[in-house]
This record gives sequence, structure tokens and C-alpha cells, in this order.
Amino acid sequence: MKFRVLVKIIFRRYGLWIAAFLLALAGVWVVRSRQADELDWRFVQAFGIRLPMRYGIHGIDVSRHNDRINWARVQQMEAEGVRLQFVFIKATEGATLADKHFDKNWREAKKIAMHRGAYHFYHPTRDPLKQANNFIQHVNLSPGDFAPVVDFEVINGQSDETIVNGLRLWLETIEEHYQIRPIIYTNGNLYRRYIKGNLDEYPLWIADYSTKHLRSYNADKLYLWQHNQNGWVKGIRGQVDFNVFVMDDARMKEICL
Repeated sequence: MKFRVLVKIIFRRYGLWIAAFLLALAGVWVVRSRQADELDWRFVQAFGIRLPMRYGIHGIDVSRHNDRINWARVQQMEAEGVRLQFVFIKATEGATLADKHFDKNWREAKKIAMHRGAYHFYHPTRDPLKQANNFIQHVNLSPGDFAPVVDFEVINGQSDETIVNGLRLWLETIEEHYQIRPIIYTNGNLYRRYIKGNLDEYPLWIADYSTKHLRSYNADKLYLWQHNQNGWVKGIRGQVDFNVFVMDDARMKEICL
């Protein structure tokens, strides 16, 4: 049977179903295209990644893994109208560890007038109070600094109850000391399992590298989005995490001292 004849027979029998399927595919493509266009993704050669240009406030986060940083070069970094305006710096981890570059990074970020924040890497197997005190002992915040951040990205085999209660104790202890509600940094999976429905009152910083939009998260609490971990910045060795502030610019003061 010739191919053309076979095609005619198929369309006579299943034409409506095929048309419906093709329309559905077209609809999905249109929706995805619109979602991508909403964020105005653009590849910026100097940073080596695509950036969601819909947002106007871009920043990074760093730790000892980035080694010694030349902050003067970071300050000068600008490409296609994008200048890095904020940085989150790792301060502590667990109950006793402190990032060896934190003090220098913290001072230098202030010198170049970069909006700065400090974060604590949380371990569910460690005492939450001791972890909170570890952060408090190492981090002095000034007016204009971001609220403290808890970096929650490991569960270490602990129960859901242990994780949620421990995080809540850390957050409440930090809030009492600094008199501002801390920010929760986490990924999409951990957010849905542990944060959503349990700790919704806290500002959210989400790490999500796959999504084209942010509709899966509480729009009233999502302030920061880590959209890529493979960027490049002059003055910093190796790859760098890139973030954007996703609220209206005026709302940044809500998560600052």
C-alpha cells in the first residue's frame, strides 16, 4: 500500500483525534513560550549564563568554596546593563563551624557598598539552639543588611517532625535575637515537603534551576530566586550562584534590618 493512500485512510478514521492531539501540543508550546517570554531570558556573555531580565536586581552568594575574592573587581562587574547589587555570604555551619573567609568577605562587601546578607548551613542532626548560637556569635548585622538566612538543603535521614521542629526553633531563636524574621533558603522538593504548610510565615529564597516560572511557590513570601549555579564573575574563582530579587524593588526593605 502506498504511503499516501495509508495517510488518507488514517486521517479518515482518526482525523478528529489527530487534530485534537496536534492542537493540544500547540497549546503547550504556546504556554511555555509565553512563560519564557514573561521572564525575558537573555544570555549575557560576560556572566556566561542566561539571566531573567524581567527582574532588575541581580546578586550572588559565596562561601569559602569561592576562595579569596577580589571585591574591587566584583564591584566593577557590569554587562548589558546588569550590575551585581547584592551578595549573601556563608557565615556558619552546624553547631561549631565558621566559614574561614566570612569575616573578610563581610567587611569587603560593606566597603564596596554591596547589599549584604549572611547565611547558616543547617544540619538537622545538630542541636538547633547550638546552631543558632553559632550564627549569633559570628554575625553582627547593621541597618540595611538582609535578615539572617537558614540554608536548608540536607535532611540527614531525620524524621519530618524533627526537621520542621528543629528549623522552627532555629528561626525563632534567631528572630528573637536580631528582631527580624529570618529567610529560609531551600530547593523546590524540600520546600514542598517541609516548608509549605509548616513554616509559611517566613520569607522564602528558592533554589530552582529548571523552572521557567515561579508559580509553584507562595507569591507573597517568595523574595529571592537562585536560578543558576554556573555563572562567572570577575574577581571570583570558579563558578558562582546567581540570584534575583523577584518582588517589587520597594519590598526589599521587608527582609532587611
